[in-house]
Amino acid sequence: MRTDPYPGTLPAREHLPAAWAGTPVLDVVVPVFNEEKDLRPCVRRLHEHLIRTFPYAFRITIADNASTDGTPLVAADLARRIEEVRSVRLERKGRGRALRSVWSASDAPVLAYMDVDLSTDLNALLPLVAPLISGHSDLAVGSRLSRGSRVVRGAKREFISRSYNLILRGSLQARFSDAQCGFKAIRRDVAQVLLPLVEDGGWFFDTELLVLAERAGLRIHEVPVDWVDDPDSSVHIVRTATEDLKGVWRVGRALATGALPLDRLARPFGDDPRDRDLADVPRGLTRQLVGFCAVGAVSTVCYLLLYSAFRTVTGPQPANGLALLVSAVANTAANRRLTFRVRGRGGMVRHQAQGLVVLAIGLALTSGSLAALDMASGDPAHSTELAVLVAANLAATVLRFLLFRAWVFPDRGPARAAGAVSRAPAPSPASPVAPPPGQAASWTTSEAGAAPLPPRTPQPDTPVTPPPAPARPRLPARPARQPDHDQRTTR
Repeated sequence: MRTDPYPGTLPAREHLPAAWAGTPVLDVVVPVFNEEKDLRPCVRRLHEHLIRTFPYAFRITIADNASTDGTPLVAADLARRIEEVRSVRLERKGRGRALRSVWSASDAPVLAYMDVDLSTDLNALLPLVAPLISGHSDLAVGSRLSRGSRVVRGAKREFISRSYNLILRGSLQARFSDAQCGFKAIRRDVAQVLLPLVEDGGWFFDTELLVLAERAGLRIHEVPVDWVDDPDSSVHIVRTATEDLKGVWRVGRALATGALPLDRLARPFGDDPRDRDLADVPRGLTRQLVGFCAVGAVSTVCYLLLYSAFRTVTGPQPANGLALLVSAVANTAANRRLTFRVRGRGGMVRHQAQGLVVLAIGLALTSGSLAALDMASGDPAHSTELAVLVAANLAATVLRFLLFRAWVFPDRGPARAAGAVSRAPAPSPASPVAPPPGQAASWTTSEAGAAPLPPRTPQPDTPVTPPPAPARPRLPARPARQPDHDQRTTR
């Protein structure tokens, strides 16, 4: 995986201003490779649809992936004839490589892409980008597997698509329904942070982007689409499926080993209601309870195994004490790291000492249970001892969670969240330099990797109250355009 420096935090989502002079709100990228036949009708149909339905300024970018036929000439001609169209030439193949290059250089606040065959009905384009413009979502994807979708394709492609998405759900815990639909959009500020983390440059690019975004806690909006399969598609199914499975293995391994800094991206937005300090509302109670139960179940199994091992050489009371001591130290360390998410070595000794106090309470409960069992039955069976210990441990577990939450690892509220609230948004990189006169519509570029932003600087521990947000200007509707005779007569 990539080892670039941490690219920075994301600002709070806002309604995107659309009154910037000369700057399009939407940049639609159409990646192509040897598509001289379909490129012209695709771009003209897309341009006409946007002129008719999209209320803001837009741009269509043709990303040529090292085509060897007449595609570059067609792209250049379209860019020369249509004001909102430009062409970009890359000398290496790869859909992900083309999207990374164009998205990294674009100045539009919303970035999208679609396949050149226009298999997806264009009526879904405005619903796709509207949540990004309004500030509601961070990414948007078209889904062919939603209930409201209408799809026409062969059984082979249907089986492969559903199998692939089942693999993503089972291996990477993906919750989005359709990873490979060629109809997606992303906010530019989100792309600037996520693109340096995405390694793939081919067909797996958008799947990897979605998985990382979902793991980072970003909001993904799904749009049901109408989709008709292109029988002349040039995608090699077997090779693409093999590369996708390799990508799933690589990303899954990186997530399992913690090679990606996604924990720093989790809930990065200042408008997340989970970051607000609300009176009388426990913070993270459900997550902590689930984590504590999982750690407690493993600890109980370890405790019973240790008790059974120690019981063969000692009496019940020493075996119980030794098993509780070993399992309690491990239990405190696991809850510290996994349940209450305390990082670093600070306070580790104090936490273990407090954990031993909690152990003493548990020891009193379990030892008292064993003493009561001995008084009731002079020589109880081993299975009876284990049953009594399980019941006593359940009672001690409830008390242990309450003590851990309120005393050992108390929630500091605003003090703990101060770092996340007081971090300033990462500065937006400067807009790309405009091309020289006469070449504004068409230009050539090599593969452009997203430049890493400077590492995050330490922030003070005291909370900083953010200034009130200024009033947002209303988004003006796109003025009615006079039809260009040169553009309309050739349709």
